[in-house]
Amino acid sequence: MSIRRLPPHLVNRIAAGEVVERPASALKELVENAIDAGSSRISIVLRGGGIDGIEVADDGCGMSRDEIALALERHATSKLPDDAIENVATMGFRGEALPSIASVARLTIESRVAGGEGWSRTVDNGAVAADGPAALPPGTRVRVDDLFAHVPARRKFLRSARSEYAASLDVVKRLAMARPDIAFTLDHDGRRVLSVQAEDRPSRVAALTDRQLAANSVAIDAVREGVVLGGVAGLPTFNRGIADHQYLFVNGRPVKDRLLVGAVRGAYAEMLARDRHAVVALFLDVPPSEVDVNVHPAKTEVRFRDPAMVRGLIVGGLRAALDSAGHRSQPRPSAAALGLWTTEISHSRVSGNPASFFAPPRQESWPPAFAGVAEERATFEATPFARAEAATAPANSFPMGVARGQVAATYIIAEAEDGLVIVDQHAAHERLVLERMRRATASGVVASQPLLLPEVVELDEPACDRLEARIPELVEFGLELERFGPAAMLVRGVPAALGTSDVTGLVTDLADELAAFGEALSLRERLDHVAATMACHGSVRAGRILSVAEMNGLLREMEVTPHSGQCNHGRPTWIKLAHGDIEKLFGRK
Repeated sequence: MSIRRLPPHLVNRIAAGEVVERPASALKELVENAIDAGSSRISIVLRGGGIDGIEVADDGCGMSRDEIALALERHATSKLPDDAIENVATMGFRGEALPSIASVARLTIESRVAGGEGWSRTVDNGAVAADGPAALPPGTRVRVDDLFAHVPARRKFLRSARSEYAASLDVVKRLAMARPDIAFTLDHDGRRVLSVQAEDRPSRVAALTDRQLAANSVAIDAVREGVVLGGVAGLPTFNRGIADHQYLFVNGRPVKDRLLVGAVRGAYAEMLARDRHAVVALFLDVPPSEVDVNVHPAKTEVRFRDPAMVRGLIVGGLRAALDSAGHRSQPRPSAAALGLWTTEISHSRVSGNPASFFAPPRQESWPPAFAGVAEERATFEATPFARAEAATAPANSFPMGVARGQVAATYIIAEAEDGLVIVDQHAAHERLVLERMRRATASGVVASQPLLLPEVVELDEPACDRLEARIPELVEFGLELERFGPAAMLVRGVPAALGTSDVTGLVTDLADELAAFGEALSLRERLDHVAATMACHGSVRAGRILSVAEMNGLLREMEVTPHSGQCNHGRPTWIKLAHGDIEKLFGRK
């Protein structure tokens, strides 16, 4: 086959494949153009999730008649004043977005510069369809209709209108977060779904993520070798089930970079469970010579000249902020002291139960010992109240021992034949509830407990859409939901095994699970993920006082429950300090 030049319309469609993958991609390009135009207000309108129509209007500098025509040519841009491509400071510069979109949709540009006349040009799938005067205030309005209507091979791979809308909403949120000095509005199918005014960065981040973030976060402010890190970071206890609530920006551009995501994960190491993710909005300002923003057509990835330094800045900045706020754990005991703690247990005493029931859990950080001795007090204080159970039951009767008391209303202390067993009551009960749910779903539908007063749980609209689509399957788990307006779900019943202690947290985490695993798999195929999420919210909480009978009942159930050595998040449910180890701690051996 001989080499030939491709016709212009095909070249444009190939270029469109790089920058216009879906409605959200086109929307991103249009909003970025509006930002680069110096706008103070940007209005966005979507129809059918952006598949049927996209409109972006701004009050920026506008374009003249000749500039509109030039903007629709490939490789034409106003964003590179010279040939120093590495010093680009705008959101984009390729100059391919408008002609690429116009090659696969009907695109109309209306624009007017201050003091000039307005002009409009329409391009329908690569061909000019209209050109003439237009009446509008200074600024630009771009409409995109029937995206991929003449490219059925591309249109059939688009997702549902709901999914495309969720992707578009995410794009707008990230761009609005990057520029808190600009007001944004977003309407979808005639309904206002987002409206933010110009404000400071923390307020904008809280408005676009979670209204509780402001009270559950710390400010980030760090500098290293000319690189500035700012933003907000949620407390370790304010976490989510997926990483979609991590917003990362480099020189004002939203990015999804593995280096940055890994740095955030490293900063929160030992403060979050493996399947929990921090809520952060981090803004990196890097000298243009130290970062390459041209490694991806959509500029969602970057390459740093010194990635190790950037990672160290993020990890160090986050940890310093969390430490200064007093929310991070105190230093752990020495490695030698930690080595004295084991998770082994004799399996031979569990009649009829496989050894795998007591698989040793992975060791993690343990609450530290006292860092020092308190100063002597001038007067004696009242003796603190505590309780311990008399050692009447034989400790050698059970592998997990018998309960002797409870510490901090969180840890069960049990005496075994060969040592001291300490159980995290929440982690242990969480595993037990999960195994009960597994057995219940294997035998039939999980029993539901109706709520005396239905509870309203507020979520963003895409999360409600995901839950609404799975209502019939959630009923099989005993969770009865119904839609309650655009951004809320009404909970009428919960699994009977869980109780009603944390309905809001349960529904929020389930929405996160659905976002993480998408719609490709059925809920039945994701039994472990959903059941584990429910079990976490139905287990005995730390801080609850248990009777001795309840403590012993939990120990006995652990002895006959598979995988009881670890909770659903990978944390250990119990550890044991052998008699010999105790003697070593006191210098007796």
